[in-house]
Amino acid sequence: MTYNMELVKKVVGTELSLFEKKFAEHVKGANPLLDRIMKFIIKRKGKQMRPMFVLLCAKIAGGITEKTYRAASLIELLHTATLVHDDVVDNSMLRRNFFSINALWKNKIAVLVGDYLLSKGLLLSLENDDYQILKITSRAVKEMSEGELLQMEKARKLDIEEKTYFDIIKGKTSSLLSAACSAGAFSAQDDSETTEYFRQFGEYVGIAFQIKDDLFDYGQDNIGKPTGIDIKEKKMTLPLIYTLQKADRDIKRKIIYIVKNQNTDKEKVAEVINYVHQSGGIEYSVQKMKEYQAKALAMLDKYPDSPGKSALIELVNYVIDRKY
Repeated sequence: MTYNMELVKKVVGTELSLFEKKFAEHVKGANPLLDRIMKFIIKRKGKQMRPMFVLLCAKIAGGITEKTYRAASLIELLHTATLVHDDVVDNSMLRRNFFSINALWKNKIAVLVGDYLLSKGLLLSLENDDYQILKITSRAVKEMSEGELLQMEKARKLDIEEKTYFDIIKGKTSSLLSAACSAGAFSAQDDSETTEYFRQFGEYVGIAFQIKDDLFDYGQDNIGKPTGIDIKEKKMTLPLIYTLQKADRDIKRKIIYIVKNQNTDKEKVAEVINYVHQSGGIEYSVQKMKEYQAKALAMLDKYPDSPGKSALIELVNYVIDRKY
């Protein structure tokens, strides 16, 4: 089944449009260069998935408030800042099939733009006394940095176990999504139990989301040819970790040698992808992804049926079902 988020748009479409107006106001630049870059960022924005999670979690937890829009803006400001900085770190010239900030304006400006977005997010919260929401999101940024650094450390040794992989993605990917869900819930009702409940919900969704990303690298779900980008970058993702766990000593040594020393050789990368498919690494990862999806959806059973709940279920399923 394909989820196209029609229900999401129907349930929070008006609120999402209002959020976009407010977000554009929050990022306005004070000089022509900054203003030009901010307009570029707004024009090239993604699917707005995290703001949708903020809005829908707030809707279910008690109702969307002015604080909810600030929480969604803060999450989006932090998310955009990390993407701008990531492109500098990865020396990536493209973002969403278009030139990245660093490709158009060079690294120095891109780093400063990322810093500007971070500071705008901090000020937005502080000026409105949203201290708890700032605490939730600041913790997420710390965990994202820790997750990225742990991944880089393990990429050098390629000695990653499944538990470490989940530690990495809980920080790197899941933390911002869990912050979006918990900040949304908190904005609707200042209740620590509900806030924690939605944080856990967001963590499960975030883990499933990252496993889905991992699978794209192996040409899963008929999205075209395998890319092998993660292998080229020596990223140890779940399909590869499972394959190494199951492989005999000679195959394991061969895979590790290719990932370490021949990761730019297309034929050798294709060989590793083939090993992953043969070992059942894809099926295992899909099963794990669906487990976390089911855990997230089960948490929503606590809440009565409503358009907001149905839309949030659709959004979770979209995250897992997406084709890119």
